[in-house]
Amino acid sequence: MFKSVKPIYLYCVILALSAIALGFSDSIFSNYYKDAYQITAYQRGLVEFPRELPGVLCIVLISSLSFLGDIRMAIVAHILSAAGVLLLGLFTPEFNVMLIFLFVNSLGMHMFFPLQDGIAMSLIGKENIGKEMGKLKGISTAFMMIAGIIVFFGFRVDFFSFVTPIKSIFVISGILFIIITILFIVLQKLVNSPIQQKRKVKILFRKEYKYYYILAIMNGVQKQIIFVYGPWVLIDLLSQQTDTLALINIFGSLLGIFFIPKLGKWIDKLGLKKMLFADALSFITIYILYGLLSLGFVSGFIPKVGFPVYLAIGILVLDKLSMQMSIIRVVYLKSISIDPSDITPTLSLGISMDHIVAITCAYLCGIIWSEAGPHYIFFLAAAFSLVNLYVAFKVQDKPIEIK
Repeated sequence: MFKSVKPIYLYCVILALSAIALGFSDSIFSNYYKDAYQITAYQRGLVEFPRELPGVLCIVLISSLSFLGDIRMAIVAHILSAAGVLLLGLFTPEFNVMLIFLFVNSLGMHMFFPLQDGIAMSLIGKENIGKEMGKLKGISTAFMMIAGIIVFFGFRVDFFSFVTPIKSIFVISGILFIIITILFIVLQKLVNSPIQQKRKVKILFRKEYKYYYILAIMNGVQKQIIFVYGPWVLIDLLSQQTDTLALINIFGSLLGIFFIPKLGKWIDKLGLKKMLFADALSFITIYILYGLLSLGFVSGFIPKVGFPVYLAIGILVLDKLSMQMSIIRVVYLKSISIDPSDITPTLSLGISMDHIVAITCAYLCGIIWSEAGPHYIFFLAAAFSLVNLYVAFKVQDKPIEIK
């Protein structure tokens, strides 16, 4: 039945379903914590430990299971993702038990992150890698938007809820992860490339990749602050519900459908150095603006209704686009890779570095929010983003070759 299907087309279907599954789970966890468990900002930071710990363990997991090959590891990853989110959907356990289920789901999700780009770069052609990666990211973004639309209307009409015994949206997400697992089994039979070959276990660290490691670490700071505490401004300070967060995903994804393919073309046309500058400046601008807005909300200088709320939502939409520029880091790694087999373990190490910083950052930022105010968190993120500018100054453009 699937023998005539090109592997890259089947992988596009996998990416589409994966985007919807994540849109039905990972993208709305913040509202789940608030509605089902009524947690505080400080507790929100603590929750990130079990959710992000799998990212720290990512390099160990990928290295230990590398004998399976990338596709078989992706199968294991989606089995874990399905198990975790199905347990969250079918039960409303005690808070501490919920964290265990969350850990299982996150373990699978974080395993797939480095595999996703590694598999993609092995399946696409040998030319215009930026453009082709942009197309694949565009597919994920389009279906993330579809997920956002479903979430928006589902919660708006009370079809979905986090206060019912069974969280149907998590159950649907789990079923989608199971379908993806089956499709990966089919993909494994279709391909005949290094992505399914057995490899030696290795944890790779090369000095030649130092700037990639720095970018990965900075991403841990930036991502954690805006992913955790950006929506928390809306949820905790402005009392916004799940449908508002869904709107951010919808508009961010809608713009991303057009932005991300263009981004891939810009990488090929303008070069990585200029795009790294653009990436750094986008982070600095967004965090300064969001910090000023948060300061206004806390001080009472800016009202918590009307246009300022829409402005906060708009800034988070722009941040969604800014976070999509992570493709620049992946293509940069490809351009400097010494060996094609370095890519997946290096991406895995980068994710582990990212998450070590992210866990620490989440905890400290929870304290900063409680003791000083949310605006200091975003100003701190803007200051850290100056490191991205430093890297942009230091790297040299290289032609992207498929070895």
